[in-house]
Amino acid sequence: MAEEKQTAARCCQTPYKTTCGGQALIEGILMQGPEKRAIVVRKPDGTMEIKTEEVPPRAAFWKIPFLRGVYTFVMSLFNGMKALMYSAEVSGMEEEEESEPGRFELWLSRHVSSEKLMTIMLSISVLMGIGLSLLLFIFLPSFLVGAVDRIVPGGIGLWAMGVLEGVLKGAIFVLYLFLCSRMKDIHRVFCYHGAEHKTIFCYENRLELTVENVRKQPRHHPRCGTSFLFVVILLSIVLSVAIFTPLEISNVWLRMLLHLLLLPVIMGVTYEFNRYVGAHDGLFCRILRAPGLWMQNFTTFEPDDAMIEVGITALREVLPEQQGADRW
Repeated sequence: MAEEKQTAARCCQTPYKTTCGGQALIEGILMQGPEKRAIVVRKPDGTMEIKTEEVPPRAAFWKIPFLRGVYTFVMSLFNGMKALMYSAEVSGMEEEEESEPGRFELWLSRHVSSEKLMTIMLSISVLMGIGLSLLLFIFLPSFLVGAVDRIVPGGIGLWAMGVLEGVLKGAIFVLYLFLCSRMKDIHRVFCYHGAEHKTIFCYENRLELTVENVRKQPRHHPRCGTSFLFVVILLSIVLSVAIFTPLEISNVWLRMLLHLLLLPVIMGVTYEFNRYVGAHDGLFCRILRAPGLWMQNFTTFEPDDAMIEVGITALREVLPEQQGADRW
């Protein structure tokens, strides 16, 4: 317990806060700064494949508070999935899993260019990812709560339905992360997640980006996307109780639909919440950050030196030339 408190304190006491951040990939890391985005993947021969591109400027409309949260979430999902597919190809995972192509795959290869095929596969992957998320975190909790409400004589009440839906979302989310962390391949991805956090911390502590310095840093970061998702769940509980109860909405299908319609609102509010909490180090903000930091026990693990090297390379690729341009 004392060690956890010490780690939490270190997470909130860096002399500098950067907007640079990323995502763990298959044998690699996606890192994004204010101007550039880099994908660094460890190839089967031990060398690193580096892919760097400019971050396109966003329209002024998407810089408006709350709307920028929706834009950031959607683009992160798209770019993250794209980078994940790229890392699977570079790391050699696709070659290991190759099998005899079916008739449909052969037809696609003959009639569709490789670039268009990649776009199609990416779109399908994103849709499947969104579909699975909706199934697990919106439809399943609402369906289960609706079933409980029908079984209990007289129902459980609208207030209780909102709270129970939120509790189920949180439980499913934690269980999902826990089960993922027990899988060998996913565990390695989470080790790269730890490498990304440690590298960011080293930079924020104004230390030279070396393997030795990065290795000493904590792996729990207060501005991680895991915290974002956890706050999304907490906010959905509040909105469910505050909106569905006064309107007396108990129909399961209508509740599911309204949950979907509220998603952009939740994304926007959560983004602004995380920006504020991430920029302040007071006791109140530390309490608000605590659940997200605890969740990182499932999504980050200690990396080896080779993983740390990937994290250092990825961060160096995206650091802006103008000092301070990446300030949080």
